[in-house]
Amino acid sequence: MRENKKMVSINRRRFIHGASALAVGAMSYQPRRTAAQSAGEVIAMLNGGDYAKACMEAYVRPFEAETGIKVTPITDEFSMAKLELMISTNSVSVDVVPVGPGTSLRGSQKGYLEEIDYSIFKTNELDAMLGFAKTPHSVGSIVYALCMVYNIEKFPADNPRPATWAEFWDVVRYPGVRSLPTGEYGGEGPWEEALLADGVSADALYPLDIDRAFASLDKIKPHIRKWFSTGSEIQQMLRDKVVDLAESYDGRAVALIDQGAKLEINRNQQKMTWESWAIPKGSPNPKNAQRFIEFITRADRQAAFVQLMPYGPTNRNAFKLIPEDIGRKFASHPDYSASTITMNSEWYNEVGSDGMTNNDRIIQRWNEWILQ
Repeated sequence: MRENKKMVSINRRRFIHGASALAVGAMSYQPRRTAAQSAGEVIAMLNGGDYAKACMEAYVRPFEAETGIKVTPITDEFSMAKLELMISTNSVSVDVVPVGPGTSLRGSQKGYLEEIDYSIFKTNELDAMLGFAKTPHSVGSIVYALCMVYNIEKFPADNPRPATWAEFWDVVRYPGVRSLPTGEYGGEGPWEEALLADGVSADALYPLDIDRAFASLDKIKPHIRKWFSTGSEIQQMLRDKVVDLAESYDGRAVALIDQGAKLEINRNQQKMTWESWAIPKGSPNPKNAQRFIEFITRADRQAAFVQLMPYGPTNRNAFKLIPEDIGRKFASHPDYSASTITMNSEWYNEVGSDGMTNNDRIIQRWNEWILQ
């Protein structure tokens, strides 16, 4: 996840102020029961910074109040390398960890993760979860997207505006300085966008035609001011009006718009991905870990969390607790679903006969192409 929650620097107070109209019940929490005594512990890795603070407020304290289970938070990032090290050295010391789609998939394939006990989830909560968020070994809780953003001074409402990636590629009809994400990390590079621009339909993207994607990128390459590598980088370029038209993490663009930037987000053909929670195999407190994951994926908890961090919920019932103007800031809003591209993590992590994943292969191709 290249965005990697460093978007927390977007000014959390400003986002909370914008969400102040939210239903009080989404933030306050009345436990279903008050635990008379301690019921054990769960050790949860919560990433860091304001993201971890939001987890503490929306998840940890309410969970402790309802269950009596003490949550020991670890404010650190997690990765596949850390998971492999824990398992290989028989030193699993955490119960719940945040995982991206790739880590979830590889961890599942290698037997590094516990199966999620979906029997403890309420049916109405489980039915409301986005399909891709429910896997045998992880449960998604946030989504975000890469989407088209344009400067409305350069593209005012009464003039033609690009609405598709084919139109983004059309530098004659829509002139302007452009930016796209780098392909050096693989998955979040502009591969799907390049294929859509070349006429591939959304339902026929996978398996990605790498040759065709790079042929399409050849056409736009001379018009890209910068291939950005981090969310903060594209946010700065948009803020400083270095680019007129770009692909950006939606949370970065939302933050700028909330701060008064003359920008607009085009959600058509946005590319959505997500982050989940999982339990490492051999965790010290697996039963409590299952209860914690079930709790933090409830609609009311996700509605509380998104007031603090501008990521979309995976539980669609959360939108019933969020005012419409706030809910429309999130990639998972129901109105965007028909025109959204969901990244296919399975394809990126598929291993070929040469032992390389498709992700490895596309990175190698990018490193050769960008130097040409």
